[in-house]
Amino acid sequence: MPATSQTIQLPNSESAIALAGSNEQNLNFLSSYTGITLILRGQDLLLQGQEKAVARCAKAIRILEPLWSLGKPLHEPDIMTAFQALDTGRTEEYSELQKNVLARTKKGEVIRAKTFKQKQYIKAIQKHDITFGIGPAGTGKTFLAAVLAVKALLSDECQRIILTRPAVEAGEKLGFLPGDLQEKVNPFLRPLYDALYEFIDAEKIPDLMERGKIEVAPLAYMRGRTLSNAFVIVDEAQNTTPAQLKMVLTRLGFGSKMVVTGDITQSDLPCNQDSGLIVSRRILRNVKEVAFCELTQADVVRHPLVQKIVAAYERYEK
Repeated sequence: MPATSQTIQLPNSESAIALAGSNEQNLNFLSSYTGITLILRGQDLLLQGQEKAVARCAKAIRILEPLWSLGKPLHEPDIMTAFQALDTGRTEEYSELQKNVLARTKKGEVIRAKTFKQKQYIKAIQKHDITFGIGPAGTGKTFLAAVLAVKALLSDECQRIILTRPAVEAGEKLGFLPGDLQEKVNPFLRPLYDALYEFIDAEKIPDLMERGKIEVAPLAYMRGRTLSNAFVIVDEAQNTTPAQLKMVLTRLGFGSKMVVTGDITQSDLPCNQDSGLIVSRRILRNVKEVAFCELTQADVVRHPLVQKIVAAYERYEK
């Protein structure tokens, strides 16, 4: 196959930096993924290699233009989704994905779905009363659910947010830990707080909690309750027993949504104990009002190394 070269002229230095990435990691990724050479000279990006590979890479870069042309940093999931859109004839759908802003953080940063499966996950939460988000670390399962929960609270679509997860490390027996209930469970619920802090000032959260607008508690404290007019997030559900997850699922009241997230490859339960997340997926798979969204390593939006770690573990465990 003949070799060729093509030059893409970038409008300014900001767009060049956004496309290239830190230490040109995006260009290196594009090179390893397509097998071509990419050289950035000022605002000119030179592509060299086999003709079809160069043309495919150039098209993917053009699909990403609405992001890098505005100086918005690109990440590997953006690039991979661009190639997926190109290879499956979904470029128009990807263009819409780039435009759809889910929310903005306190700092004005745009939150949007970065992959098609994240978009599917968001739509499922918006459409269904119970949604399961299953996938590896860094795929945005908890964060996107928290974004939607905060949006619902601030727009009066729900009266409160309830965040819960099993405190497996303490065996659900928290009495020996120092402090009151909130201080006891905080270490286990920190990831949920982190998502809230992106949208709500830290000093306002205690007031919201005092007024019952935000409730954070271990899973054991959900027993015997009816959770009405609430947006409920059940995090780390792979660490629930079947009985625990059944218990919390049946707490759902009128006017409520529940999002159950977890990674079935990272259970901290004893090896002889079934995971409630796996059992629920098997039992509820055909209940049409319940949505199951399964994200993969391609949806990891943390540090690029996280995606590689997830992939390595997946290969090892096969």
